Amino acid sequence: MKYFKKIIRYALPYKTYAWLNIISNIFYALFGTLAMVSLFPMLTVLFDKTKQLRVKPEWTGLSNAKEYAEQYLNFFVTQKADAGPEVVLLFMVILVITMFLLKNLFGYLAMFFITFLRNGVLKDLRNDLYKKTIDLPVSYYSEKRKGDTISRITADVLEIQHSFLSLLELIVREPLTIIFAIIAMLLISVKLTIFVFIFIPISGAIISWIGKSLKSQSERVQQEQGFFLSILDETLGGLKIIKGFNAENIFYSKFKESTSRLFKFSNTLLNRQNLASPTSEFLGIVTIAILLWYGGHMVLVEGTLKAEMFIVYMALAYQILTPAKAISKASYSVKKGNAAAERVLDILETESAIQDKPDALVKNDFTKQLTIENISFKYEEDYVLKNFNLTVPKGHTVALVGQSGSGKSTIANLITRFYDVNEGAIKIDGEDIKDITQKSLRDLLGLVTQDSILFNDTVKGNLLVAKPEATDTEIIEALKIANAWEFVETLPGGINTNVGDSGNKLSGGQKQRLSIARAVLKNPPIMILDEATSALDTESERLVQDALEKMMQHRTSVVIAHRLSTIQNADTIVVLSKGEIVEQGKHEELLKKQGVYHSLVEMQSFA
Repeated sequence: MKYFKKIIRYALPYKTYAWLNIISNIFYALFGTLAMVSLFPMLTVLFDKTKQLRVKPEWTGLSNAKEYAEQYLNFFVTQKADAGPEVVLLFMVILVITMFLLKNLFGYLAMFFITFLRNGVLKDLRNDLYKKTIDLPVSYYSEKRKGDTISRITADVLEIQHSFLSLLELIVREPLTIIFAIIAMLLISVKLTIFVFIFIPISGAIISWIGKSLKSQSERVQQEQGFFLSILDETLGGLKIIKGFNAENIFYSKFKESTSRLFKFSNTLLNRQNLASPTSEFLGIVTIAILLWYGGHMVLVEGTLKAEMFIVYMALAYQILTPAKAISKASYSVKKGNAAAERVLDILETESAIQDKPDALVKNDFTKQLTIENISFKYEEDYVLKNFNLTVPKGHTVALVGQSGSGKSTIANLITRFYDVNEGAIKIDGEDIKDITQKSLRDLLGLVTQDSILFNDTVKGNLLVAKPEATDTEIIEALKIANAWEFVETLPGGINTNVGDSGNKLSGGQKQRLSIARAVLKNPPIMILDEATSALDTESERLVQDALEKMMQHRTSVVIAHRLSTIQNADTIVVLSKGEIVEQGKHEELLKKQGVYHSLVEMQSFA
């Protein structure tokens, strides 16, 4: 139940609905019992067993409550009988109908109020999960499957709603229904009720035995759901490659293997879960059958119990079966919910490796220089950057070049603080970026990546990510600087045209120019360009390069370059190899050295 306690805190904002639900459930349980008890006077009239009593009985205390109730009923029926038996019978029928009506009315109200609580908890839990998902560092997702995270936010949260939050409905209603029924049963016959209690622990033990393995089985199902969602996500993301290499059967086989495992695990889980209802019902009927034998003996042989009382007693005993079944099913649900809650809380309780210090500085401007001081960094075991030093004065453009795997993109990840350095420090105007709030740091930075990341939104919506309050005039101006307005104005809806999933309605060059326009609109003092032209054709590269040059004017820029022709005008070119600086200088200076940079230029010229 430790996970239930952690999840239940999400119900606190909706405690008003919880109290209204509890009150409604109390009345539901009360009128449910009274509905059964109200059958007794009707049966006494039908069997003509009502004793004539014309003197109103007196209340002498709880010890004689049963006798008082019987005498008062006889007095009441005697009073009505003067108007004829049909009037008495009609009144009793109305009484029974009224009790059942009130029971169902309060049952509906209980469900009505709990709906707001359940859906409210679902909403808040998903909101917190999503917020945590975007708060966690990029490094967290380099080790996780996206499909598994999606499964936790969707399927696992729904499982919590169906299991834990269903328990909230049962926690008051079903126990109270049983308690009220047992009180009425005790008033009818203590001896018979004690006899019933002998069988309850036996039933409970059998039901508990069935449910023991549900948590582990449920966990296997949820993990497999995450796995097949990951395959689906990868398939949709890489559909062109799958089709281009005729790899449909490979991925179909993977998916089929996953769904086969899910089929197997789900069958085991559901068959065990489905065993709950028939088992509890069978045990209930066995109890009823034994009651019929023992109670019948009391009525027919011993004569210690009236027949009409026994019929009402049987109705009350049967009424206990439904809530008892619900409680036994709820215990299974809690086991399933535990597995789901564990996976959800695994995300919610994960501490972010990158956090702001309590006294972190809010930095709003950039005045001097960006400094990288003797940093070393590793993703896992091996260092990808070693003793790296670099100074970028304000207004300068520094280009980082080198073979793939030399650590160029890692520097971009460290400056933006997607990862933290293992050794050394990165400073802006002398302030360590670890001492600056992440928000204010990233407000100073603009980022254009090799992969043009666009969202399934309009052109305008994609640019507003950078500056939510921007006007249409500012958006159009940014598009013009990025050489994107020439194609955007020809789109059916202009800036209000949807670009499709990942911007797939646009060409590679168009997507990249929109990414640049987004950075231009933000207008940050420091720009980081991570191989922004490497995936473009010659014509698109020319347009994008022109846009980049416009954007970098009078701005501090760190350019990670794959195509060396794009960075010849940089103030400083830094050549990396295996995470270390091997050469540094201007384009012409480096060519004269006839070193690594010269070799890279020669290779690209020859290519």
